[in-house]
Amino acid sequence: MTIEPSSVLMAPILKALNGQTQAIPPVWFMRQAGRYLPEYRALRATTPDFISFCLNPEKAAEATLQPIRRFGFDAAILFSDILVIPQALGQNVAFEAGEGPVLGELPALEAMRDLAGQAGVHLKNVGETLMRVRAAIDPAKTTLIGFCGGPWTVMTYMLNGRKAQDRTLIRAFVYDNPTYVAQLLDIVIEASAHYLKMQADSGAQVLKIFESWAEGLPDPYFDELIIAPHKKLIARVRELGVTLPIIGFPRGSEVRLFDYLEAVNVEALALGTATPLKLGRELQQIKPIQGALDPVVLRSGGVALDAAIDRLLEAWGQGPYIFNLGHGIFLDTPIAHVENALKRIRG
Repeated sequence: MTIEPSSVLMAPILKALNGQTQAIPPVWFMRQAGRYLPEYRALRATTPDFISFCLNPEKAAEATLQPIRRFGFDAAILFSDILVIPQALGQNVAFEAGEGPVLGELPALEAMRDLAGQAGVHLKNVGETLMRVRAAIDPAKTTLIGFCGGPWTVMTYMLNGRKAQDRTLIRAFVYDNPTYVAQLLDIVIEASAHYLKMQADSGAQVLKIFESWAEGLPDPYFDELIIAPHKKLIARVRELGVTLPIIGFPRGSEVRLFDYLEAVNVEALALGTATPLKLGRELQQIKPIQGALDPVVLRSGGVALDAAIDRLLEAWGQGPYIFNLGHGIFLDTPIAHVENALKRIRG
């Protein structure tokens, strides 16, 4: 792991990832750039196609910077989508109103394998987005985070087309087609590694793996579909020369988090909303942690939000901790609730 010497003494996120406890923990929120912001909605309306919006460096950089200007979060998270990887592998990706992501027919494995090593080149516009954001932020205050989707989550969308939310379908496919699944996972891992390498080269200071669909996997499939692919992805990223700190987020897998940390060489662990406070304290003895405020209570606000923030600060504020949500901000979250949360966190 490399943390820039000029930033170690000043950038709060990098301090936390370096194992330092701070009187006021650094804070950023998942999906902090997005539909709850009126300035984002106005910007988004200029480009109807979502993937085209993500791959427009000027607009994606602006979306990334909007919550930094408004709230002063300690990290800017790249505005993009995990499904740029299937698109880079030759699969059609579209977002339909009321449907969410809809993916076309899966290309042949050989065709995708040929494209995997060029994912960073194919997604060079994302690199330009990162360069624009990096030039616009103060590195003493704001850390730039790049990301990719976890291999299992990305593969779920690739195989399920328009039914990615129904994970029973993908599990049935795994049971019936283990060889094919292993080959496709390797392709996604290779493409994701080159994508993260490009992000590191373009100015990202931290990388995060979003494994949104990690929950509910029976033995031995959590090991085969989450732990092993994450180990392989991180090893490949390091092999490509990337030394940035990496945050792992196997969402919804609380009962397996010690196994995950034992096996996967991440610098920090992001926690979901179901993480018990006691478990977080125990995990914090191993690695810095991030999370796990319920986005529902952020939307609700008031006394409940204050109490939830206080519980997390009391439980985890004595160790290396990055304050965050356990999942993304809801689109109908009042801006005033975000402002009040930041005031509470920062005292």
